[in-house]
Order: sequence, then C-alpha cells, then structure tokens
Amino acid sequence: MEYAPHPTPPASEPQPQRSEPIHPGSGRGDWLKKLWGPIAAAALLLVKFGAKLKVVLLLLPKVKLFTTSATMLVSIGAYALIWGWKFAVGFVLLLLVHELGHVFQLRREGVEASAPMFIPFLGAVISAKSMGDDAAAEARVGLAGPILGSVATLIPLGIWLATGSELFQALAYIGFLINLFNLLPVLPLDGGRAMAALSPWVWFVGFAGLIAMTFFFPNPILLLVILFGGLESWRRFKARKTPESQAYHAIPGRTRALVAIVYLGLAALLAVGVFETFLEKDFDDV
Repeated sequence: MEYAPHPTPPASEPQPQRSEPIHPGSGRGDWLKKLWGPIAAAALLLVKFGAKLKVVLLLLPKVKLFTTSATMLVSIGAYALIWGWKFAVGFVLLLLVHELGHVFQLRREGVEASAPMFIPFLGAVISAKSMGDDAAAEARVGLAGPILGSVATLIPLGIWLATGSELFQALAYIGFLINLFNLLPVLPLDGGRAMAALSPWVWFVGFAGLIAMTFFFPNPILLLVILFGGLESWRRFKARKTPESQAYHAIPGRTRALVAIVYLGLAALLAVGVFETFLEKDFDDV
C-alpha cells in the first residue's frame, strides 16, 4: 500500500512431467527465471500483437473496459501463459478476495474505496482517499485483506485435503504465501499498515529486512515495495512531530494489544500453512 498425495492418473494417460517449482526457490539462480519470465512473455505479446494492441489501448478508455472484471481477465490471460489457466483463475480469485477485504473494511470506516483493479505480475490495487480516521482504522483496513484472503485460501486447502489434487495444493500454498508476504511490516504492505497502530519505528526494521531479502532474492515486486515504501516511510517520518500525526497515532493501549495479537497470530498461522502446503512441482499439465 501478501502460502500430498495426488490422484494417480489413469494408466492410459501420460504422467505429468516434473519441472521447476512455482514458488520462490532457495537458490540465487532461480530469480532470473522469475524476473525475466513475465517480461519475456509480455515482450513476445507486444511483438506479435503490437499493431492490434495499440488500437485496443486507444479504445479502452472510451469503452470503459478498465473494470474489475476486465482487468481480472487480462491478469488471468497473463498468468495462464506461465502457469496454465486453471491455476491462473484460482490465483486471481484469491487476489480478488484479499482486496475485497480492504474494500469492505474501508467502507465500514466510512471511507469510499474503489473496486479492485488487477495488474498482471504485480497483483491488484484499490484506491481510497485515506485509510481511516486514525492508526487503529488503518490497522483494521490493513489486516482485513490478509484475514479475508486467508479465509478464502481455506477453500483450496479443503479441496486438496479431500482430493489430494496438486492444483489445489498449489493454490493453497500461493494463497497462504501472498497473505504472509503482505504482512511484512513495511509500508505500503498490509503489515506496514498494522504497524501504524503498534510502533511506526518497526517500519525501518522491516525496511532493512526487505532490502536484505531483495539482495538474496532479487525481484521487481520487492524493488517496487522498497521504492514506494521508502517514500511513504520518509514522508511520515518527517511529519511525525506534527499535531496531526501525533493525534493520528494516539490510540488506546488495549487497541494496540489487540492489533498485535491478530497480527502475530495470523502471521504464525500463515507460516504454518505455507510450510504444510509446500509443493515441489509445476502443475501446468495436472
């Protein structure tokens, strides 16, 4: 501002081939594939459909195609190029529920919020004039996304446990992972919003950790978080002594304790979910 066994295919059908995992690897060599894969796919599409794409882009604003459903379809198409359409649909739906958590809570706080807009390979965003009246409201808005997103992830988790489907295991894994990632205590991520109600100084600790993570696992998304998070953190740091800023962060100790319990408890549960659903397999052919 976020992660078993499977049905044996019939003997007449070929066994799905094993390939690289869809999740972040532990080696530094994997990051090149993650960094350049989406870029290469987008470049190929631009080369192949360049002329048509230019016409479409000129017409989109006039036909109001930039709606939630339209950007969802674009994202599904983009992710399907890499992971297959089944995973792409599930992944985008998990992102949608996560973002709707923010939208619902913002509206409960009396803040008008837009519907989610999806950006391929970057996730989804919503827009709002504020995060609420104080740091407690900002924390509630921030945590609402991972909470609802985690609840939604229980659906593929349950299907995997009932059927052993690797597709749903992978969806459960990625659902837990994206919600856990969003709990990093760095602005503008959801965890950074929660830290507004606890201790804004944690932003700088989280920021240092994120820089270290980016060094070991270079990723364009992490670079964007560092850029925008750094700018917002610096803006808030400069304004920390203003009466408005002090009033914004003046919330009851009971509220701080409740936010801490929810934040730490959710992070722990998500970490367990990521560990238990870890899948060393691609599932394009499942």
